[in-house]
Parts: sequence; structure tokens; C-alpha cells
Amino acid sequence: MDKLVVVTGSAHPELAGDICKYLKIKLTHCLVGKFSEGEIRVEIKENVRGKDVFVVQPTCPPVNESLMELLILIDALRRASAKRITAVVPYYGYARQDRKDQPRVPITAKLVANLITVAGTDRVLTMDLHAGQIQGFFDIPLDHLFAVGVLVEYFEKLKLKDLVVVSPDVGGIKMARAYAKRLNAGLAIVDKRRISPEATEAAHILGDIKNRNIIVVDDLISTGSSLIEAIEILFKEGAREIRAAITHGVLCGSAIERIDKCRHLKELVITDSIPLDDSKKHPKIKVLSIAGLLGEAIKRIHNEESVSSLFD
Repeated sequence: MDKLVVVTGSAHPELAGDICKYLKIKLTHCLVGKFSEGEIRVEIKENVRGKDVFVVQPTCPPVNESLMELLILIDALRRASAKRITAVVPYYGYARQDRKDQPRVPITAKLVANLITVAGTDRVLTMDLHAGQIQGFFDIPLDHLFAVGVLVEYFEKLKLKDLVVVSPDVGGIKMARAYAKRLNAGLAIVDKRRISPEATEAAHILGDIKNRNIIVVDDLISTGSSLIEAIEILFKEGAREIRAAITHGVLCGSAIERIDKCRHLKELVITDSIPLDDSKKHPKIKVLSIAGLLGEAIKRIHNEESVSSLFD
């Protein structure tokens, strides 16, 4: 493990520190700041020549700044003669722009993949991509982890009965099925019609949810409008207690206000793939750590061992 190095930018140093505790190594010191005109300044303060370096940096809000920090860190490490550089990006920003669904729009998820690759990255480690096909946007090895194990372990401790896992849209069926299988629960889908990129109009439910305990699962929560609309229609259709399990808690705009006002949401369970600011902390929000999962993946990649068992 003396050749294993973990560095981080300013996006989520707490997660990087927890990963290092799991690996029982020290976080490599590097300076990440800004010059007077606002340009990002990076300096690796320790020798990384010939080392296996893992850069922990979710591209979370402020997305552009987090992304530029990641690219500059990778460039600095490459020029410092690191043997291999792995970008550990628990939350992959711009993932929702993964296809050309309208005329004259970019496929930004592919552009970001190109930027990360050209910067000098040898491989990528990420989690719960918004769309699985983003893996194919990279021409370098990519390991795609899932938070389902961490979240299911929490819900198993609650010992909920008459449980149904609900996907808030048709696109999330595969994820919902994985949760339902592990929790030995029923499966339902909220059929919703999108009226704009930010707003949706829920229609009806496919599946039996009456007098059942509900877990709504999704990969990310942004403004919360989609989740709250799904919860409201579930309650109207006779659901009992409603919880939500979502990997990436972006929680922007009026998300916290919506969660606070939603009387029918019992609990929102997210992971620490994105740091939760003090202003976003709420009694209904429970944060679970993915440091152990990422740490184990990093250890296996470093030791050239199989990571596939962590994909389940």
C-alpha cells in the first residue's frame, strides 16, 4: 500500500478523508486554491512519482469549478510522473445531458468524458450514473459502482413490512427492480409525463401500493419536484408510510423547502457522494456513507483484483 496515494480537491475533502481512514493511509497533501483573478491554483505538496494515484472529486455544485479542479489536479499529477491516475467521481456532473433529444443541443456528458480522458486520466471510478450508456463515452477503463447495497442495508434494519419499491418514472425500473429483489418487496412505477426539463406531471401508478409501506428509489434528487409529485400521488392512491432512497442528493433550488412542506414524506435517505451543507440539513434527511464501498473498490483496483462483486 506504500504506492497508493489519495488526493482531493475542495469538492468533498470529508469523503476523501473517510476513504483514507478505511484504507488506513494518510491523505496526500496538495494545495487547491485560487489566484487573485479567480483562476484555480493547484500544487501537489508530496512526491507522487511512480505512485498509483486516486483523485477523489465529485463534480457537484459548483459543477464547473469542481470539474476544472479535477482536470487541473489530473494534469498536475501527470506532470509529476504519477504511474497511474484514477479519477474517483462519485457524482458525475452533466450526466443528464447524455443524448441529443432536441435540435442544436450538446451531448455534454460525452464532452466531459473527453475532457477527463485528455487531461491524462488512466481510469475512472464512479457511482450510479444517471444513464448507463455514459460508461461508453469513455475510451479508458471505467468501474461503475452502485449504492444499492449501502441503502438496502439501512432499510433492512428498519424491518418494514408490506413493502413496495417504487420507481418515480419508467427509466428507473431497472434500479427499482434491484432494490425490490434485495428487499423481497413488491414493485410499482409512477407513470409521469414531463412537460419541461424542470417540471413533470404525474399521471397514474402501475402496481399495487394501497396500504403498503413505500420506498421511492432514484439516482438523484435535484429540485425535488419530481419526487414530491410522485409522493403526493402515492399518498392519494392509499400508500401508508413513504420513504425515499436516492443516491445523489444535489438538493438545489427550493428542494429543502419542498421536503419540509411534504407532510407525506417520512424520510429521505441519501449518500454522501455530494457534501450536505449545513443549510441543507433537515430532520427528514438521513445521510449514509459510501466511503467503505469506494475504499474497497480503490484497494481492489490498486491490487489488480476483481471489482465486479461490488457492482451487485
